[in-house]
Amino acid sequence: MTNLTVQTPDLISDIPKRGMPVTIITGFLGSGKTTLLNQILKNRQDLKVAVLVNEFGDINIDSQLLISTEDDMVELSNGCICCTINDGLVDAVYRVLEREDRIDCMVIETTGVADPLPIILTFLGTELRDFTRLDSVLTVVDSETFTPDHFDSEAAFKQVAFADIVLLNKTDLAPQEKVNELEAYIRTVKEGARILHSQHGAVPLPLILGVELTSAKNFNLETEEKHEHEHHEHHEHHEHHEHHGHEHHHHGHESHHLDNDGFVSISFQSDRPFDVHKFQEFLTEKMPFDVFRAKGILWFQDSPMRHIFQLSGPRYELDADEWVVAPNNQLVVIGRNLDTDGIREQLNSCLA
Repeated sequence: MTNLTVQTPDLISDIPKRGMPVTIITGFLGSGKTTLLNQILKNRQDLKVAVLVNEFGDINIDSQLLISTEDDMVELSNGCICCTINDGLVDAVYRVLEREDRIDCMVIETTGVADPLPIILTFLGTELRDFTRLDSVLTVVDSETFTPDHFDSEAAFKQVAFADIVLLNKTDLAPQEKVNELEAYIRTVKEGARILHSQHGAVPLPLILGVELTSAKNFNLETEEKHEHEHHEHHEHHEHHEHHGHEHHHHGHESHHLDNDGFVSISFQSDRPFDVHKFQEFLTEKMPFDVFRAKGILWFQDSPMRHIFQLSGPRYELDADEWVVAPNNQLVVIGRNLDTDGIREQLNSCLA
């Protein structure tokens, strides 16, 4: 992507999009964030929506799964959003603000294992607060699999703790008793959060856009920033002894907020098709138990179709549509303490 110079605030003080509402969509791996984003794009009517998607991994699968994205899409650079937050996110927001066409709102989808606080602080504690208005932080929860000790993940807890809206998704897969227990738990973590129910991310847009639920008064910026720096210094002091102002740390440190939770991302690409029977055997018999999420665009030898693969917890699904590019395989697998080389070797053995 071409790097654009970010103009200083005084040069764009007359931008037409001043006060543009921003919605942050967060939620743990496989909760349904991209599905919700597609619902927003499909049902936006005459709203012009700018979408920013950030993924952990070398392959940006989500950007290929979004509908109607030609002019609605501004991609962040790949990788951990905590690392791109000082450069990628702010730069992308300015590029949206500087566009000549009308844009009514911005929606940001975070990675499934991201702490949303750095993104929140970017809009409340930098010059972006003069040009945008953080409308809400919306956390998507998988009603079937989410538990209070969700995979012992600090990120999963923070995603709920900083939510203005919690969308209990996949309620059709969870018994009502489980949904009631989740609601009670969420109220102990974030009192006053608006709790909504959904299936397949379907929710009336007036309930989640233009709601004005986020207030800077709810965040003590200095305290939160200090806590965030202390948190990262505790886990990163071996790699970065010094933090120099706006210096941008690249991804040689392999995304520490993932390492803290033990999560790793494995990317697999091939210009050869999979044998569908070998791939199915891998899914049902060889997939490690600690894989929590997988998604990809798959090419099978015996099929002319493009197959969209989604795995979340114990469930997976394949949907087919037409190829718009040359067929190839792109797959991202996310889990805890995975044998990276072993999984890549198994996937290679599935190729036709």
